Order: sequence, then structure tokens, then C-alpha cells
Amino acid sequence: MAKICCLSGTRPLLPLHSQFRRNHGVQSCSNTYTLNSRNTYASLNREKESETPQVLKIAVSGVTELLRLFSPSNQTSTSLEKQKEEFPAPSVDDVLRIIESDYDNAYFVTGNFTSSIYAENCIFEDPTIKFRGRELYVRNLKLLVPFFDCASIILQKIEKDVDSDTNFVLASWKLRTNLKLPWRPLISIDGSTIYELNEDCKIVKHVESWNVSALEAVLQIFSLKFENSGG
Repeated sequence: MAKICCLSGTRPLLPLHSQFRRNHGVQSCSNTYTLNSRNTYASLNREKESETPQVLKIAVSGVTELLRLFSPSNQTSTSLEKQKEEFPAPSVDDVLRIIESDYDNAYFVTGNFTSSIYAENCIFEDPTIKFRGRELYVRNLKLLVPFFDCASIILQKIEKDVDSDTNFVLASWKLRTNLKLPWRPLISIDGSTIYELNEDCKIVKHVESWNVSALEAVLQIFSLKFENSGG
């Protein structure tokens, strides 16, 4: 989500557990989740990446970089250092509670989130873009916030998956906002985010799945049909 996109319609999402298993190689057994292997996880992610045209990824990255170049400087680094000290998260449960609090505070549409629970070199990925670096994610959010109008992001479900090899927090959410463009296109995305944690309970991967393709999401920015987000 760390870029601008929207859509006019929605497809039903699978339940969070089913979607996580489908997208990230997790199988269910007696109501528990077992990762097939890190190799399967990486392989499925590569398949997902191949679904998005490379030209589209380059275009989204280019637009994001242009916004960054023309945006005023801010105090991102200072805020980041402050948050590092304030929110230790020694367990998966602590991370889950902090993520839930960030959603309650509408982190994506305000730009304010608890960066200290992320590793500095965390990988951020959604259907249109992939990059590494916590501070870059902070900057990308700050770039987007001024474009949002009547915005909301609602957490639908959040839970943890503790595996002997890798720990995850799984969240599903709804994003609704208009963009501050003359035709006020509507962003309306139902999605899920997988937060992969390392042994220190720092998030090392933040991977989003949406109920629309990358191309559908980006093309809807140019939809001339006016709709209000109701946020």
C-alpha cells in the first residue's frame, strides 16, 4: 500500500487463514498452521511477483521516487529514533498488540506507526512494489498522507501463527479513501498483511495481498466515476 492506487469494484477475499495458506504456503492441520518450508515460501512469493508486469512495477517505483524528490524535507529520522526507545516488543504477543494499536490509530492514512517493531532492513512488498528499509517505508507513508481525503483503514482480524521455524502475525483490513485529485478517485481495497518476525521479534517482512490485481488497482486511479469513501 505504500503508493497510490484504487479500484471501483471488489472481489470477495478468502478467509484470512485460507488466503494466507494459498499465498504463503501454509497448510492447516487440526486448526494449526505449518509452513511447508522456507523454500516453498520463497517460491510462492516469486510466483506472486511474476503476476505483476515488470513495466508496471517500474512505473510505480518511478512515481514514488518523483514524489519523494519534490516533497519537502521532514523529520523522519528524528521520529524514528524516538520510537525505537519507546516501544520494546519482546514477544510475538507484544508485536501483535502494537500492530493492532497502530491500526486503531489508522496508521496508514495518518503516517504514524510504531516503527520500532520493524527491523531496519525490513522488506516491504505489495502487488505493485517491493523495497527494503524501514526508514524508506516511513517516508513513503508520509508522501501519501497529503493525497488522502475522508480516509479510513479498518482492521478486520488479527492473529498470530507461531511456528518452530518462523513466527508470523496475520492481519486483514479494509482501506477506503478518496484521492485529492480533481476527479477524486476512490481507493477501496480489501487486503491482508503478513508480518514475518525474526528471533528478536522484529518484523523482517511486511507482505500485502489485495483483492484486486496490481494493474486493476493502478488503472482505477484514472476512473472518472465519482464515489465517496464515507471515511
